[in-house]
Amino acid sequence: MKKNIFILLSLLCLLPACNDRLDLRTNGTIDMRDVFTDRNRTRGYLNSCYNYIPGTSAFIGSFTDDAENSNEVDAGSSYDFWYAQGMDASNFASRNWEGSVWGRYFQGIRMCNVFIANVDGAPAYSDAERAGWKAQALTLRAFYYLQLIKRYGPVPIFTSDLGTSHDYSSDTRASVGEVVTQILADCDAALATNDSEDYSWFPVSNQWNIMTKAVAYAIKSEAATLAVSPLWESDGVYAKQQALEIVATSLSELLKHDFSLWTDASVSGEYNAYANYFLYNPNDLRARDKETIWGAFQVSIWGSSGLPIVGGQTSAGNCPTQELVDAYETTDGQPVLNPEKPYKDARHLEPDYNAANTLYDPAKPFENRDPRFYATVFYNGSTRGNDVIITKSGGNCAINPTSKRYTHTGYYMRKYAHNASNRNANSDGFVRIIRLPALYFNFAEIAYQVSGPDNKVAVDGLNLSARDALNVIRARVGMPEIPSGLSASAFEARYKNERRVEFALEDDRFFSLRRWKEIGETRYLTGANVQDDGTLKRFGFDARPSADDKYLLYPIDQSEETKTLKLTGTGWQNPGWE
Repeated sequence: MKKNIFILLSLLCLLPACNDRLDLRTNGTIDMRDVFTDRNRTRGYLNSCYNYIPGTSAFIGSFTDDAENSNEVDAGSSYDFWYAQGMDASNFASRNWEGSVWGRYFQGIRMCNVFIANVDGAPAYSDAERAGWKAQALTLRAFYYLQLIKRYGPVPIFTSDLGTSHDYSSDTRASVGEVVTQILADCDAALATNDSEDYSWFPVSNQWNIMTKAVAYAIKSEAATLAVSPLWESDGVYAKQQALEIVATSLSELLKHDFSLWTDASVSGEYNAYANYFLYNPNDLRARDKETIWGAFQVSIWGSSGLPIVGGQTSAGNCPTQELVDAYETTDGQPVLNPEKPYKDARHLEPDYNAANTLYDPAKPFENRDPRFYATVFYNGSTRGNDVIITKSGGNCAINPTSKRYTHTGYYMRKYAHNASNRNANSDGFVRIIRLPALYFNFAEIAYQVSGPDNKVAVDGLNLSARDALNVIRARVGMPEIPSGLSASAFEARYKNERRVEFALEDDRFFSLRRWKEIGETRYLTGANVQDDGTLKRFGFDARPSADDKYLLYPIDQSEETKTLKLTGTGWQNPGWE
């Protein structure tokens, strides 16, 4: 937290985010007193505040029960540690899917604090420009704090420029509820800013990934949902009714401002609407994509999480589990398995089939499934262009548990994958950071607990029930409505399954499982061999140590924990990582 600002600024201006380069001294430094006396330097400093956004991963599904990664065969890989060896505080950062983020996010917060403290007196083209810049920094600070509490739980709150004389010995960790209060305050302050080119609802040309009012509302929605979740509701700072008002208003405001789900299938008909959405570049100034709220990056699925029949492929990568496949309903809206208790045994080798489902045929297990299944998973008999994928023994894509190029579960990842992608042309899709369905789901998660599944919630022009919210998501792919009259427990099971299916192999499930305190249910996972008669023979993987409760939170980096203990006399390490 006490990095030399002169060195930092000289480095930051070498990064792509600096649109307006800072004027540096001949020795590569700049005096902080000079930064906020110049418009371009001020704007450059704001750009540098964005440099701590890590984005997300196309492979985070392998750190949940959605997938088993084929790279587990590499001894010492992250997957080897997550699936077999387990981790401690000293090696977690080097084996985690996103590395160490404690210091990164706090450095981003420090940068935002400096900017917020100084921007009011900085030169700008107009007062609106200066206000827009400040609103961006407030939203960005809220984003950084949200990322911290999702991973670490309680963290200290810093909202001012601490300089170099701050007494860190007096610092304490604020509760998650207290941090959420600060997050909401920052977002509300930003949202009170008048619309301008520098802070409005949508990004403008050459400003893709800029903070917007839509992002601020999305942050509020997620923060409120986290605050009253099973993981943090004991804080007692927020009641569920308060959270409901926040998530309902957040969703309502986005709908008022022309956000909506993507519904366009590809012109050729090769990709349904859900599949086509992830193949489309959202940086289109909302010409077509009105679902993406913030951020995206293009991936190369074909090579690192692809099929061995594609030349140049190096890894099967994310191999969807049988549990993920089981989550997809049949087209009549019936779950394949008992939604409240899908397996008869702890290892998931004995499925409890839903007696009410008349469409599912064990000899044809991949027929008549939710359209999102076909957009997400390659399975035995599916096609990629003109190629038929055979995962049965002896097939061109058969299971091979000792090779990273072949599936370990019987399935391959199709999400984001374009049939034409190969070593000569990558046409694969885009991983989003925040998209509109998250706000529908956050609303549903709180609404069914406060008002029941079927009762309408009327807040800020919104008139929606928890069940309605899920049915909006399902309608995009033509799935029938979830029936009315479900008990709270039955609806909860359908809700959690629906959220899993919609965000399959995205980062939402990684954090949802933690928020719900359900990572223990991911200890035993399965794959399946297709038999000659078409039926599935399930097989299990070894128990994952990463299903232990300590993995609900990240450990604080050992070096940071040592500093904290020295400065405050109190250890801050999270439970289980001591």
